[in-house]
Amino acid sequence: MKTISFSDARNNLKSVLDSVVDDADTTIITRRDSEDAVVMSLEYYNSLMETIYYAHQQMPNI
Repeated sequence: MKTISFSDARNNLKSVLDSVVDDADTTIITRRDSEDAVVMSLEYYNSLMETIYYAHQQMPNI
């Protein structure tokens, strides 16, 4: 997992997006006066949602 400032992410958006797609990883974007955010590929996101769905099926009370 990488961390990058909002300004750096804005200036290097293509590189940030290529990195999360190519490395199947996430990047945290820090912001000075706001909450931070996470960028991930759609494939990674879909995999995460599928994992949560199946975990919930196994343990519905959680």
